[in-house]
Amino acid sequence: MLMDGYLHSEIGNDSRIDTGQDSSKVPDKILNGGPVLTFNAKGQPATHRMPKKTIALTFDDGPDPVWTPQILKVLRDNDVPGTFFVVGQMAARYPDVVRQMVASGSEIGVHTFSHVDLAYQSPSRINRELSQTQLALAGAAGITSSLFRAPYSSETNAINNKSWPVYQDIGAKGYLSCFVDLDSEDWTRPGVSKIISNATPKNGEGVAVLFHDAGGDRSQTVQALGTYIKKMKAQGYTFTTVTAGLGAPSANHPANGSELWEGRALLWSVAVAEYIMPGLSWLLLVVGVAMMGRLGIMLVFAGRHRRIRHKKSFGWGPPVTEPVSVVVPAYNEKECIANTVRSLSVSTHPVEILVVDDGSTDGTGDIVEALGLPGVRLIRQENAGKAAALNAGLAQARYDLIVMMDGDTVFEPDTVRELVQPFADPAVGAIAGNAKVGNRGTLIGAWQHIEYVMGFNLDRRMYDLLRCMPTIPGAIGAFRRRALADVGGMSDDTLAEDTDVTIAVQRAGWRVVYAERARAWTEAPSSLGQLWRQRYRWSYGTMQALWKHRRSVVDRGPSGHFGRVGMPLVVVFQVITPVLAPLIDLFTLYGMLFVSPVKSILVWGAVLGLQMACAAYAFRLDREKYRYLVMMPLQQIAYRQMMYLVVIHSCVTALTGGRLRWQKLKRTGEVEAPKEMAGIR
Repeated sequence: MLMDGYLHSEIGNDSRIDTGQDSSKVPDKILNGGPVLTFNAKGQPATHRMPKKTIALTFDDGPDPVWTPQILKVLRDNDVPGTFFVVGQMAARYPDVVRQMVASGSEIGVHTFSHVDLAYQSPSRINRELSQTQLALAGAAGITSSLFRAPYSSETNAINNKSWPVYQDIGAKGYLSCFVDLDSEDWTRPGVSKIISNATPKNGEGVAVLFHDAGGDRSQTVQALGTYIKKMKAQGYTFTTVTAGLGAPSANHPANGSELWEGRALLWSVAVAEYIMPGLSWLLLVVGVAMMGRLGIMLVFAGRHRRIRHKKSFGWGPPVTEPVSVVVPAYNEKECIANTVRSLSVSTHPVEILVVDDGSTDGTGDIVEALGLPGVRLIRQENAGKAAALNAGLAQARYDLIVMMDGDTVFEPDTVRELVQPFADPAVGAIAGNAKVGNRGTLIGAWQHIEYVMGFNLDRRMYDLLRCMPTIPGAIGAFRRRALADVGGMSDDTLAEDTDVTIAVQRAGWRVVYAERARAWTEAPSSLGQLWRQRYRWSYGTMQALWKHRRSVVDRGPSGHFGRVGMPLVVVFQVITPVLAPLIDLFTLYGMLFVSPVKSILVWGAVLGLQMACAAYAFRLDREKYRYLVMMPLQQIAYRQMMYLVVIHSCVTALTGGRLRWQKLKRTGEVEAPKEMAGIR
């Protein structure tokens, strides 16, 4: 992006043009002299003119892939040479046209790299403008040049006190500075006849004439040039290059070894930028459409989901009152497990509570036993992982409806009852609950709270209606025993066992729905390091699950429905979009620094405003307090970038075949029962 910006004068652009009139420090012989300025070894200036009846055709601002070849053809057809003052940016982008210039016998001069007025530039910038153009010439045609023309220059009488030191410096570097005698003014597109008239010398004088082979539509220049050459030849004029007209050796010299390789390296980097940037621009459009499309789709489906669920006629069937087995896998959860079990013990729905201590070393199981709460069973096993712990609890569960939750989560008294009501529909095999961030008092917690409400829960409303739920959160989910049996229970094939089993249940023909009123309060990571590890595991595990169930794309029936509806949505919204989304921020930052800060901020602000509106609607649906939305702008700047990097990191791990082990997060136990449950402690 930086290279492309430099090539198109977005980076380092300086549009100032010197219009000073004071020339008191410029020698009169220079102001009244010929179009070529030189300095001898002692720094003394001199000017030179073209011989009588001699014309040096000079062309500025190229090479251009359209107009320069046409001009070269006119010169070739009329057997006359030209002198082309090339812009380094253009030479680097179109090296084949530079080679055509050299092959035609034309002379090449330097017109700076980015076409800035050198009168306003520092000595280092001037050196860069010259040296980078030389590298472009070396890489393109294997030459360098000692001939120079400054942008925005005209006749020598336009030299002033501000530009004179620049010409002195350039002359000390060994350059011949070329000005003009006549300006065809073709850049104004005055018409063919006017161009010819402007370029026609009087009284048989020798002249250097200015044309342009780039910078816009040069069709008039091409049309005028052939007629002009024939007219001047008929009057006895001959055509030459600038140095040949002075009787001097050519200004073009073979580039040495280091210049050649540095020039080729420049051209390679330019070619890469020219090749990649259009692709990045298209990807930016794709990700922009995907992000805006996702917001739009979520809003439409969330609204529809709410209207359906709030209809008086809506219902799953007869109330579900049968007992439920709640399985709580726990590994070193001493800070949280007491709150978790207590919250379950006051459930308004009949439950049995199975805490599976997966080889904890911190006394988690002892804490559960010490609580002495009725209906709680402790199952101890050697450490075997979360999937094995869930399967162990499932094996000893008494009831056919199974609720699974994490050991760092607390339920409200009505959570289980609300969660299992969709089981009144015999087609429902699993249910996703509404996971809430309990420790939202910190900045990181508030960011995750926004993400949970806006992203996860709006997503689930959409997936519910589309019947392609990708994930039942580990913090709160319910399953029919038969549905789990159909898929072989919980699998440890992936690090996202919740996503894996959710997809498997749907592929087996069961419906998975979202119960937004069933709320669970979970402890979110409290540090950036823990957050990174959690999301890295989630992201990588999701990719593993998608790969495991890839055959669903070509299946028929319910499996094929998920493969052709749910799978693309998850891949686009949870993998591709996050991988490409940093382009939005990169282009925004690039625009703010180098193009138009105001426009870039306005565009970014418009996108943020749309996201804020979407988030506000999500908060309204979940009856959340809007005050957390003040954190959203900073979330978009800082938190979102981290989530993008997590997905990119996961993609790299997946592509390189790396393996990621389960990582236990540090818990504080600060998430307790909501206020309405305060009395149970």
